[in-house]
Amino acid sequence: MTEQKNTEQATIGGGCFWCLEAAFELLRGVQSVVSGYTGGTMPRPNYESVCTGRTGHAEVIQITYDPTVITFGDLLDVFFAIHDPTTLNRQGADEGTQYRSVIFPHNAAQEQQAREKITALDAEGIWSSPIVTTIEPLKEFFPAEAYHQGYFRGNPGQSYCRVVISPKVAKLRQKFAERLS
Repeated sequence: MTEQKNTEQATIGGGCFWCLEAAFELLRGVQSVVSGYTGGTMPRPNYESVCTGRTGHAEVIQITYDPTVITFGDLLDVFFAIHDPTTLNRQGADEGTQYRSVIFPHNAAQEQQAREKITALDAEGIWSSPIVTTIEPLKEFFPAEAYHQGYFRGNPGQSYCRVVISPKVAKLRQKFAERLS
């Protein structure tokens, strides 16, 4: 019998889930990253319905990680470094509430850490505009369709991957090299 490691989960959204998934799956201590949807009202949403912007869902990733290797705070550091948390309902050309910058805490400790991180980053004045990342209650998480999982790994030559995702992965590799697997 093998011993189960203690794991935790984090659910975040910051634009297209393909971008976040590609970055977070490279981090040491991250055991899995699943692209999906949460935060809306429609039961069993799918990509087409979420893309309308009328379901209330955000494109998110749900990260399962080993907190003895990487902390929720570490995940927040990466999150705020690889997307623009100052643009409301937008990341680059992706626009709509489904692309909002959002954290869905799994517990009170995560919520407190997220609030403290946003306050600290705003106080540092890293960005010329205030952070608009919201902290919302975690509702049911719906995994995205199979063709969305591992999208960047499976389609590195696709134009969106080359133009939008590759620079985010490069930024991660440069800024967080010590945290990569």
